[in-house]
Amino acid sequence: MSTLTAKSTTKSIGEGPVKGLPWTVLRLHRTALITWGAGLLAATVALVWAYAIGDDASISAGGCSTSPEAGLPSCDEAHTWTTDDTYGDVIGFVSTALSYLMFPVAAWAGGALIGRELENGTARLAWTQSVTPLRWLAAKLAVPALLLTAGTTAAVLLNVWARRDDNPNLVDDWYHPDVFVSTGPTAVAYVLAGLALGALAALLTRRALPAAGLGFAATLVLYNVLERYREDLWPTVTRTGEPHYELPRSAFQVENWVLLTSGGRTQDAPCGDSPPGPGCVANADFAGYYSTYHPQSHFWPLQFVHAGIALAVAALATAAAFWILRRRTP
Repeated sequence: MSTLTAKSTTKSIGEGPVKGLPWTVLRLHRTALITWGAGLLAATVALVWAYAIGDDASISAGGCSTSPEAGLPSCDEAHTWTTDDTYGDVIGFVSTALSYLMFPVAAWAGGALIGRELENGTARLAWTQSVTPLRWLAAKLAVPALLLTAGTTAAVLLNVWARRDDNPNLVDDWYHPDVFVSTGPTAVAYVLAGLALGALAALLTRRALPAAGLGFAATLVLYNVLERYREDLWPTVTRTGEPHYELPRSAFQVENWVLLTSGGRTQDAPCGDSPPGPGCVANADFAGYYSTYHPQSHFWPLQFVHAGIALAVAALATAAAFWILRRRTP
């Protein structure tokens, strides 16, 4: 009987805490979980409503007429709340929120998820309950990573659905920073990178507030570097030598030059019919234009490379976090 009791006690201590780690993470951080769920619900309601008014917004953007013979929809059909750009404002607000989601995630991961427990000693208490430090960290990262991935993916898909046909008169073009991040896998990669960088910052500092600040700063650097060099992540298309042409609005323009008959190039505009003057290229010297740009077909290649870099950063930060934890704990 005593042997059986000892085995049962060992089993409950050895397996119970390990199996209960995900539930422990959810219970400890239920406030963050409720906030995350409320944010997703608000974004869902806003995007569904935006989709519902999309037709009226298109009518308003396309113009209307008080005359039935004009061939345009009646102005009575274009509601005032769509003519005030409500549709575009809702889409833009959700897109911005998805683009910047990595920053609060990093601060929360560094300050509350990992840093606070290392600072007040609850992490070491958990390690004495038959939970190894590595399993503790794995649960701390896996549970929020799963919830963040599922929720962000759903929000991105809803955002793409609500944008309908991406009418440039209603919503920003695909290459705008917020639109680019919030309409593809980059948004998911960003939140995972923020989670990993925040955790790494917590293990480096072992204090909640410094970890939150360091995690936020690291994600800010990552965001700005990727945004700065986004145009270089995929080969551009070059268009040269045509005296008169105009790139489509959907083109993500990188460089625009004026070609000279001497073989050089400048950013000064051609003078046209005006007499040559300062900062103006005379007609005799003007040979055409030179432009490099990304067409809309480059959206997915840029997305995959962009997201791949962010995921690589997340993987490296996660590996570094486990390495530091293993070095600092017996």
